[in-house]
Amino acid sequence: MKNIILFLFLCLNLFGQTIKDISNIVGIRENQLIGQGLVVGLAGTGDKSQFTMQSLQNLLRNSYIKIPASAIKSKNIATVMVTATLPPFARQGDKLKLNVSSIGDAKSIDGGQLLLTQLKGVDGKVYALAQGRIIANDKVKTSGYIYDGAIVENEIPFDLKDEKYITLSLLKQDAKVAAMCEEKINKKFGKRIAVAYDTRTIEVTKPEDISMIRFISEIQSIQLDTMMKHKVIIDPIKEVIVAGANITINPVTISRKNFTIRIKKSDLDDKAWADTTKNVGMDIGDNVVIGQQPTVVNLDNALVNTKQQPTVSDLMRAMKVMKLDITQIIETIKMLDKLGAINADVEIVR
Repeated sequence: MKNIILFLFLCLNLFGQTIKDISNIVGIRENQLIGQGLVVGLAGTGDKSQFTMQSLQNLLRNSYIKIPASAIKSKNIATVMVTATLPPFARQGDKLKLNVSSIGDAKSIDGGQLLLTQLKGVDGKVYALAQGRIIANDKVKTSGYIYDGAIVENEIPFDLKDEKYITLSLLKQDAKVAAMCEEKINKKFGKRIAVAYDTRTIEVTKPEDISMIRFISEIQSIQLDTMMKHKVIIDPIKEVIVAGANITINPVTISRKNFTIRIKKSDLDDKAWADTTKNVGMDIGDNVVIGQQPTVVNLDNALVNTKQQPTVSDLMRAMKVMKLDITQIIETIKMLDKLGAINADVEIVR
């Protein structure tokens, strides 16, 4: 008999997004860092480029060891590019994740030790120092990462506390959404403090009786009656799906060879739903029933529960409980996207 996944909506209302979900604050952003480094300790999988030998010669020269580059025959070293993302308000001593990629003909940098490397911003200033042992990617051994591999040395100055206003930039230009944000913010504070300058930019002036951090918190938490789309990223080669936790699925029915997905709205209002004894939120197969109320069922060591509008995360979790392989999950998400049932843009990595 076919396995069945059945989602029922908690109520008839569409769960909206907040201003935080659809906008950025101008000036509060990440910054990219880059550096060129040397990896040592490779088990004969390094590169033999003249550039790498010259880099090692320069390093030894700094230690007062003079040796011609032509005399260096090691296969245990490699030249790499190191990149990292400096988050907003990063402070001295904070640690960053590093991405490391070979730029020579090395066969693998797995397990190599990255020597002390300066990471610079686009202004040429050093913002972090990197060092550590590299863990290579499973399928591409010439690139990898180091968790907490860099330490922030210099900060990017930005005094948010004394700012008198903030500027919101919508992730996607939309006149209707910009006007809605302006209206909702002004209604929230009971006066005209928000002005939409164009279809993407809203300037909001801070009232005198509130701190900037509290002000931003209240602005970002304002609910909107809209669904600007996020992204679901699928990499079929690496068999990876990346999806946010709040990407919802609209009513739809899909029947496949070994399972059926049915998503529909509930006919119950909130009170009736709370009073009923038939709180069926998700039905997997014939014996597993999971309610919309705080109920968790353990099936083969997997927990499945949904309390609101079903999401892509709920669907993937349910399909894993059914022991469906990643290929079937990917194909199902593609089908939902073609039917327009996912409130997100689905991007396939080629």
